[in-house]
Amino acid sequence: MRVLTAVLIALSFCFSLSGFAQQDARPALAPPLAGSPSTSAPAADRLISLDVVVTDKSGKPVSRLQQRDFTLLDDKQPQTIVSFQAVDGTSKADPPQQVILLVDAVNTSYQGVVFEREQLQKFLRQNGGLIPLPMSLLLLADKSAQIQPVPSRDGNALAASLDSNSIGLRSITRSQGFYGGVERVQISLLALQKLASYEQTQPGRKLVIWLSPGWPMLSGPNVQLSAKAQQGLFNTIVSLSAALRAARVTLYSIDPLGMADAGSLRIVYYKSFLKGVSSPSKVQSGDLGLQVVAAQSGGQVLNSSNDLTSLIGSCLADAKSFYTLSFTSPPADGPNDYHSLQVKISKPGLTARTRTGYYAQP
Repeated sequence: MRVLTAVLIALSFCFSLSGFAQQDARPALAPPLAGSPSTSAPAADRLISLDVVVTDKSGKPVSRLQQRDFTLLDDKQPQTIVSFQAVDGTSKADPPQQVILLVDAVNTSYQGVVFEREQLQKFLRQNGGLIPLPMSLLLLADKSAQIQPVPSRDGNALAASLDSNSIGLRSITRSQGFYGGVERVQISLLALQKLASYEQTQPGRKLVIWLSPGWPMLSGPNVQLSAKAQQGLFNTIVSLSAALRAARVTLYSIDPLGMADAGSLRIVYYKSFLKGVSSPSKVQSGDLGLQVVAAQSGGQVLNSSNDLTSLIGSCLADAKSFYTLSFTSPPADGPNDYHSLQVKISKPGLTARTRTGYYAQP
């Protein structure tokens, strides 16, 4: 039975998300990616661009580094950096950065959503409502998704928009067990695919802050994947990876349960799936977990505090100082050829965080 369900997971990712409506003047989000290799980057486009955050031992972003301080490794092989740009407090990103705050009512309890909204209100109204970057709000429910019309730096207006939108009661709950989990995974991943697909049409770097304990990973000794299911999941991993990179989306996962989850398996389980998947035969459902995708995009996984205002601020610190560099990808051995990525800094005590890999095409 679990094998059959796993097949349904893989196939359902290709379907459209019913009721994904925008109540604003922005263009409609593009249809979800089909999950096929053809959605990856064009074969002729081998230029890979990366947004890199460098931090010191205390986790604070470091500015004013030079290109010579960076070494970029593709499958552990040094690559020539084709372009380099540093952005810090004295310079502005061109085009400007954006932040998308997503309230996830699909995978969060009703009480958790209430807490998220209260914390978001607090964050948006601090400093008189002046927020550092243009922001928009996305409210994700199992029946619809609503997005605030235009990115704004008016925190008071965003807070008012949040207050006026009611998510309502969920029809999918944790009590529905494994099959309810399958549906929550489907809705969540399709929402992320649609968001990434739309953001490809928008310029600049985007920080997507997803407030949620995450959707079910549906992995474990009792879940067996058929070869067909593994191929479908692998195609979804490839297309989602390409879409997030093309859209310049860095994903952040903030668990609103915070200390309530401390010491639970949920806190560390995602780390079992952080290594990039190189072939369908190695795929597990957990490879598409929220925390996994966030870490692989170069973002942060924050799950040990209930102070959401502070945690959101920690994510936004990544926008104060970062570096954008590019290189030419080596020829791929075949379709969807996985390449691991690593950026090293020559100065001691500094750590670089960026995308952990990509799928090259012939």
